[in-house]
Amino acid sequence: MIVREIEQQDNEVVASIIRHSLESVGLNIKGTAYFDPYLDKLSEYYSPLKSAAYWVAVLDGEVVGGVGIAPFSEENGTCELQKMYLSPKAQGKGYANILMETALDFAARYYDCCYLETRQQLKAACALYEKFGFELLSKPLAGSEHSAMDAWYIKKFR
Repeated sequence: MIVREIEQQDNEVVASIIRHSLESVGLNIKGTAYFDPYLDKLSEYYSPLKSAAYWVAVLDGEVVGGVGIAPFSEENGTCELQKMYLSPKAQGKGYANILMETALDFAARYYDCCYLETRQQLKAACALYEKFGFELLSKPLAGSEHSAMDAWYIKKFR
């Protein structure tokens, strides 16, 4: 598997992976990434942001997932881990670990901590976040945009 930054030609497949993943667990609802206005243009969304990036996982020439880091609260030195999804054919093979390492190595260079939002029902995702040192919060950080989420995590780098 190769991990590289997203390119414009990746937008459609990444959006499709995210939408299908959310549909498969009944989360194609308001308040999730499913309805993010920039979901179909992730390369254009991330490229102008300072200290931000979105990476795709490529397996045998096919994009099979991705993950992003973007500013969340710059005054508090906090970024957000965003849109970490893998297609079903790439799940359970350790690729999520590689994506997490890529994103967190990048985030640690620019931020003091990393925030993320998810759902408790996504047990494998929650286990992955905890494995990488994220701690569960009792409520979302101020400025949270995904109202359908019910699990919020933070990882401190320093």
